[in-house]
Amino acid sequence: MGEPVAKHDPGYGWDDLVRLWAEMEWPEGSKVEIIEGIVTVQPRPANQHCLIASLIQRRLYSVIPEDWGLFQRLPLAVPARTGMLLPDIVVIPERECLKTDTHVPAALAELVGEITATSDARHDRVAKPAAYATAGIPLYLLVDRWAPGGPTVTLYGEPKDGVYRVLRGLKFGDPVTLPEPFGVTIDTGEFPVAQ
Repeated sequence: MGEPVAKHDPGYGWDDLVRLWAEMEWPEGSKVEIIEGIVTVQPRPANQHCLIASLIQRRLYSVIPEDWGLFQRLPLAVPARTGMLLPDIVVIPERECLKTDTHVPAALAELVGEITATSDARHDRVAKPAAYATAGIPLYLLVDRWAPGGPTVTLYGEPKDGVYRVLRGLKFGDPVTLPEPFGVTIDTGEFPVAQ
């Protein structure tokens, strides 16, 4: 798993690719995304990965408005980048999740977070920030457990013309503060280091 299983045929449109993604029977527990027109399948995340997501969620729950939801793997559509992405963390107004059963336009998210795995680190570092910035998502938090030189946390923001600006770049152990509307500090020293 982790290898592309279907490549977007230029003869088919976005709707055809989304139908393939939605209707195929994929391995149970796997993460299936469309990244730059390629359907990818990754295995279920490691326990350390899930713990990091939980620690971030715990901090965010204390500051998000009552009408916002915090989700794991909520499908976000970015047709301009031929992408259907399932971030590890998504903060989005809850009412937006009720408009469709299969996915939500990525532009409606307030924050997305990805925690790298060995099978998808490149996507989280390159393709996904480009897609999220293209959609205009205000903040992208990348927890890179597999960064060369040791684990890092990067907060991206101020998307313009499909590119983010790096707001903060830290090593595990340093606190990362998310700007308003969150206004919260996350202690990355609690994050388990990849082994």
